[in-house]
Amino acid sequence: MTDRSLGVCYYPEHWPQELWAEDAARMRAAGITRVRIAEFAWSRIEPAPGALSFDWLDAAIETLAQAGLGIVMCTPTATPPRWMLARHPGMLAHDREGRPREFGSRRHYCFSHEGYRGECVRIADLLGARYGRDPRIVGWQIDNEYGCHDTSLSYSPAAREAFRDWCAQRYQSAEALNRAWGNVFWSMEYGAMEEIGLPMLTVTEANPAHVMAFRRFSSDQVVHFNRAQAEALRRHTRAPLIHNYMGRETGFDHYAVGDDLDIASWDSYPIGFLSDRLEGTPARKTRFLRQGDPDMQAFHHDLYRAVGRGRWWVMEQQPGPVNWAPWNPAPLPGMVRLWSWEAFAHGAETVCYFRWRQVPFAQEQHHAGLLRPDSAAAPGLEEAAQVGREIAQMPQAGTGKARAALIFDYASAWAWETQPQGADFSYFELCLDAYRALRRAGLNIDILPPGTADLSGYALVLAPGLAVIPPALREAFARMEGIALVGPRANAATPEMSIPLPLPPALDGLPAAVGLSESLPPAAPLPLASGGAFQRWFEHLEGTAEIAEWTADGRPAMLCGGALRYLCGWPDPDAFARIVRQACAQVGIEALDLPDGLRRRDTATHRFWFNYLPETVEIDGMRIAPAGVAWRAL
Repeated sequence: MTDRSLGVCYYPEHWPQELWAEDAARMRAAGITRVRIAEFAWSRIEPAPGALSFDWLDAAIETLAQAGLGIVMCTPTATPPRWMLARHPGMLAHDREGRPREFGSRRHYCFSHEGYRGECVRIADLLGARYGRDPRIVGWQIDNEYGCHDTSLSYSPAAREAFRDWCAQRYQSAEALNRAWGNVFWSMEYGAMEEIGLPMLTVTEANPAHVMAFRRFSSDQVVHFNRAQAEALRRHTRAPLIHNYMGRETGFDHYAVGDDLDIASWDSYPIGFLSDRLEGTPARKTRFLRQGDPDMQAFHHDLYRAVGRGRWWVMEQQPGPVNWAPWNPAPLPGMVRLWSWEAFAHGAETVCYFRWRQVPFAQEQHHAGLLRPDSAAAPGLEEAAQVGREIAQMPQAGTGKARAALIFDYASAWAWETQPQGADFSYFELCLDAYRALRRAGLNIDILPPGTADLSGYALVLAPGLAVIPPALREAFARMEGIALVGPRANAATPEMSIPLPLPPALDGLPAAVGLSESLPPAAPLPLASGGAFQRWFEHLEGTAEIAEWTADGRPAMLCGGALRYLCGWPDPDAFARIVRQACAQVGIEALDLPDGLRRRDTATHRFWFNYLPETVEIDGMRIAPAGVAWRAL
């Protein structure tokens, strides 16, 4: 258990120095005790190569710390200054069309460019040497939002050369690579590693094995880039190292990046994500327009708790309208408080609001903060202050034990993006639907990586769409005393994107094989005999496994064998919720049937209720207003 705290993102370089002390005092008055600085300040720290300017940053740290604020220092490597491009003209990332991503915004670097990576290590080392032993620095954020703006993949010359080297190390020879990728098809065979290009600008679909290898390589490059800065900082500081991941960002393996860090954090923009990053019917999006999806935030809270091995923050919490989504409505009154408490109920140590003051210039001038541009309080400030007063009465962070878990795998996301086999097949959506079904049952949920070898603490584990089931996880399924609900598309690809033999799912204790799979268009769901339907995906299973669920036209819909249950398709929300409740009953878990928008979460000491609905609800002897949060001691 650790103390809960509130933080805020602050950019002293944007404001007159005479304003800093007033800002710091107002932050503390609102209950804020953490402040993140310097993430985009490279041009002010080093206005010309080697010309370092730390005086203003020293003054900012002193001013903020004197007010009682702990400082989260950032490496500014997401925004290299203009002179960096003159120094390293090959550092720019390239898009899928081979065009360079030009200067004038942010995240325009290529992870594979060794010269720029060296510059990042240099600035991290300089910052670490100056501030690494400063007790006022309570944490270090490395870079900012890896992968955001579609930047995990770069098709630059630097990436091409690094990819060839990566392939040489992985496959050792062109002949072995040809066999692994099946390059005999369409005469795609290479005679030497130097002939290998990037999977771009092909006339039709590129070889899926080539694409998947490039996705693995690109993820490894993010890991190496982050590790280089982490190692530089570790030489100077014992303060925790952090990265702020994004929502619905699957371009790289966050677990692998997290292995080099101490705390995972993420940037939570519920209303922006509903508009910009989530599918849904127009009616449902309208219903949650000013609240955000009831499960999107919780999913990421639990995911990043796993990435951080139990330690995690919200580094940026939306406090008002954002500027980057197709539409940017304001939150319902109460939502900033609800979002904050939901994070704490999932074990967050710190919730930081983005940002302190709305900036009146440049790209984010329409992105709300806790203050307006004229320094008057914005609506989110009082809600943040209310949370600050409340956590003073209940300061300990933590989350309750979960008996249900969900396996989430970044490589499976790459696999099914590479070959979706249906225009609307999305691994992320499939996992979110499974998570939503568990949440509708009122359960605490742990999200686990695919390499998990011990499931003994769980009575129910869901593993939807897991392209490759690692041996350790297969053995863990076999040892389970509860239920493992796997599928669809489980064990359906090799690591090199071929159909495995024996045919999937090839799981011990489940004598069945997928004879045929088909994708279903939105207008053609497949009804289930017990209610609801399969959508998007259906597999024709053959074999002697026991049939636990049927389609309405008499075909297997779910098989069972020992602890395993295999879903032959993608259940719609009602079917998923029903299947989860039935599984809970079989393993002795109390399961609710909550309306879509009311959610429960238990900590070690309290039960929380979160009302995302636009109307008042009654539950557990309490009336909870729209955008309301309530709790009682357990």
